[in-house]
Parts: sequence; C-alpha cells; structure tokens
Amino acid sequence: MGVRSLGGSIYEMSLNPSPSFVVIVWLTGFVKLLGGFFLLMLLVRWKKTFMNRLLYYTVKTCGALLFLYGFLNFVTILLHAFHILEFNLDSYATFWRLIFWEPYWMMGGIFYFFSVKSFWNKTGMSTKGSN
Repeated sequence: MGVRSLGGSIYEMSLNPSPSFVVIVWLTGFVKLLGGFFLLMLLVRWKKTFMNRLLYYTVKTCGALLFLYGFLNFVTILLHAFHILEFNLDSYATFWRLIFWEPYWMMGGIFYFFSVKSFWNKTGMSTKGSN
C-alpha cells in the first residue's frame, strides 16, 4: 500500500522530500506518540480531580476531532470520486483513502472517544460533576 495510497502532493513530496517535509513527518509522528501517551495516562489512578477531568475532556475532544478529520476527508474524497470536486488523486489513492485511511481515522476517533468511559467509571466521578 505505502505512501502511494495517500496520493496527490504528499506522494510527490515523499519521492524527493525537502527538509521541511521531513520535519512535518517527524512532527506528525510525535503527535501520534502524544496521543498514545494520553491513553497510557488513563491507566494511572490520579488522586487529583483536576487531572482526571483534564484527561477526560482532552481525550474526548481529541477523539471527536480525529473522527471529524476522517469524516471530512472521507466526504471530500467521495465527492472527488463522483467528479464533483477535483483533486490530484489517482484512482489507486482514491480507492485506498475511501476503503482504508479515512475509515481508519474515523474508527480511531470513535475508539479514542469511548476509551475514557472505563477511566471515568474507575475514578468514581459522575458526569454531573458531584466530585
């Protein structure tokens, strides 16, 4: 599958990457590690209510944004597939983005969003803010 499945200018830039492109790739990798770090932080039993609430709302927000990112990309690429919008994507990239990449982001957002349910129950906090 590889980078070709992303298509367009991302694929073209990956063939002969500039230093700024490499920095962006490293930054996106760091952001993904940060997302994993937040999930690992949910495994810790925090004593401070503030930390519990901060983690809860941070992970919920990130999950919603991941889903939104995948959904909006899915819609725009679907519009491209129906020739309503014009992008620099070949049929190979369009296929993989609709079948794999964008649903991957949407499912990841859903899983990320709902990962805090057991954390919230484990901390004994109610959604009404009684703690």
